Amino acid sequence: MSIHAEMLQHCADNLTSNGFEVFITTDTDQAREIFMQQILPGLAVKTVSWGDSLTMKATGVLKELEQLAGIEIIRTFEKDVPWKELIERRRQALLCDLFLSGSNAVTADGRLVNLDMIGNRTGGITFGPKKVTLFIGRNKIATDLESAVHRVKNIAAPLNAKRHDLKTPCAQTGRCHDCSSPQRICNSWSIIDKCYPKGRIKIILIDKELGL
Repeated sequence: MSIHAEMLQHCADNLTSNGFEVFITTDTDQAREIFMQQILPGLAVKTVSWGDSLTMKATGVLKELEQLAGIEIIRTFEKDVPWKELIERRRQALLCDLFLSGSNAVTADGRLVNLDMIGNRTGGITFGPKKVTLFIGRNKIATDLESAVHRVKNIAAPLNAKRHDLKTPCAQTGRCHDCSSPQRICNSWSIIDKCYPKGRIKIILIDKELGL
């Protein structure tokens, strides 16, 4: 077993012990197949939405879901929709049957660590949607909570701020300044120690470096 495979299995075992349902995959194609063939059929899904995640988008699950009849997709990131309408849609998304996203970090002992600007993603993961599926690349695994927080603030947040062309200090320097910028994206933390109810959050760990 490779060092990456051992790391993923160790993390998966601890996530499972913490009440999450976990799948390990080799790549984004297999992640999509497991979601479509093993996870989705067991859920009574009529409404689906998602939080911003490059890893989730890389799997192509959204395109697959768009082809299915009987599923309403609550779209919350369309560029031509007024901001107030998008916010209202994100509020509606908190009551959907299935919420999809990624995670900024996951600790080796099986905890999820996320940080949001407005809280729609952290909120959707922790409470509201009936079921949640997260797609997580191996690069998101951190040794402990301290290193997970450091990763979020000094890797994920600066890169996401830059990706969205936000005028924050971290977007310029690549590290956290604990700023007071009007466009600060580090506002709402979520640390999930255990999944409640058990199995509500399903996690697909992918043996690739994906997302930010």
